[in-house]
Amino acid sequence: MEKGIRGDAGTSETMIAYLGNEEIDRRRWDECLAEIPGIRPYAWSWYLDIMSPGWDALVDDDYSALFPLPRAKKYGLSYIATPLFLQQLGLFTPDGDRQKIALEFISFMPDFYRLIDLHIGQEVRPRGYTVTPRYDIELHLDEPYEKCWLNYSSDCRRNINIARRYPQAIVDDVRPREVISLFRSNIGKRAGVIRDVSYSRLKNLMDHCIQNSKGRILGVRSPKGKLLWGMFVIDTADRITMLFTAGSRKSRELRTSYHVIDHIIKNGAGSGRTVDFAGSSVPSISLFMRSFGGEQTTYWRIYRNNLPWPLRLFR
Repeated sequence: MEKGIRGDAGTSETMIAYLGNEEIDRRRWDECLAEIPGIRPYAWSWYLDIMSPGWDALVDDDYSALFPLPRAKKYGLSYIATPLFLQQLGLFTPDGDRQKIALEFISFMPDFYRLIDLHIGQEVRPRGYTVTPRYDIELHLDEPYEKCWLNYSSDCRRNINIARRYPQAIVDDVRPREVISLFRSNIGKRAGVIRDVSYSRLKNLMDHCIQNSKGRILGVRSPKGKLLWGMFVIDTADRITMLFTAGSRKSRELRTSYHVIDHIIKNGAGSGRTVDFAGSSVPSISLFMRSFGGEQTTYWRIYRNNLPWPLRLFR
């Protein structure tokens, strides 16, 4: 374990500790996260254990501020990169100036991480990093459903009305392997290269969430029982995160995605929870997400490449 000192707004100095995976006190880690309202699921220790095995962290000495590090190794060199299905990390603390504290934590990043490619929730401009914005869509379910409906775009309402012409029962008996298989056969090739290990971790995440009442899979089947469309949703106290969606050509004809998301919004309307669409860099998908009346939020990619030549050419 390595330690450094962080001055805290002119008050007493606080230690920042770099912790390897086995040194992290997961009970204290999750207790800190529980104090942060509206937190996304990605930072919980169980999520990181599944999606970024061996993750390290920077922590304040009393676990009042956390900065997870999704580390990996290639060609014998350690690096940090945000895994698939883990949208954003960064600083997590219930109090304080998050931008300022995040910048201080980043400045304490160990030098042996020669490549850092990390998505974080704070807008910071650390020296030596390239910083670019990424976007998410969130819909706050504060209003009754009738008001939510009026906030949909006219295109969205039209597609929902088309979907309602067809019998599309929403089921919850979909198995993780089914929805992953549907994705791989219909969308996976267009979504870019996704390694088998990423799908394996995603399945493990689904299994864990379903078994521990942290998530569910919603689906629509054909009359013969074939899965036409599926969505993996993570449920936390005040957030509904639509992490992973797969659909067939037939589901696009039936406007199934509009039908199921409208169902989620209708069931949660007035609850004060937030629907998190998990964002997309594809303009057409982003436009679809925004059609339900949500607001665009921004997170940030920070990138630094100190790999030796010629290894830096491969990233």
